[in-house]
Amino acid sequence: MGRPWVGHESWELVDEASAITGRDVGALLLDADADTLKDTRNAQLTTFVSSLMVLDAVERLGVEPSFCAGHSLGEYTALTANGALGYDDGVRLVLERGDAMHQAGLESPGAMSAVLGLDDDLVEVACRRADDQVWVANFNAPGQVVIAGSPSGIEKASSHAKELGAKRVMSLP
Repeated sequence: MGRPWVGHESWELVDEASAITGRDVGALLLDADADTLKDTRNAQLTTFVSSLMVLDAVERLGVEPSFCAGHSLGEYTALTANGALGYDDGVRLVLERGDAMHQAGLESPGAMSAVLGLDDDLVEVACRRADDQVWVANFNAPGQVVIAGSPSGIEKASSHAKELGAKRVMSLP
């Protein structure tokens, strides 16, 4: 994930993140296996640092963004990129976010799926028909809705979504 950036001036952000967190972010970017990177504590930190590393590299070429926007974790990246959060604070906040989400998953295991190609209203119908703990978690874009809930609820709602005409339902890690 990070190999192309080793030796680049922007890699200093990886070293800074390691110093801030006390974790070897470089090792995560260079040596971590897929299972290690699926852990939300690692995924969020490495995604955040990598995104800002790319931005830093682009800015070093003289390109300045006109605006910043982000979705979910990307909101933290955007806030840091535009200076609303300092890099240190952004790293710490993302680390805490990842830890909190990991702990929540341990306390109440759940699942998520993306429903593609189905009207928002019908995704909500699929969730209600599941008659289990499942709900719409995020309207990502037209035709792309994320559902979340208990594993059995997700399974039932996914089946109903397919019956209602979803083009695809994919489980999210």
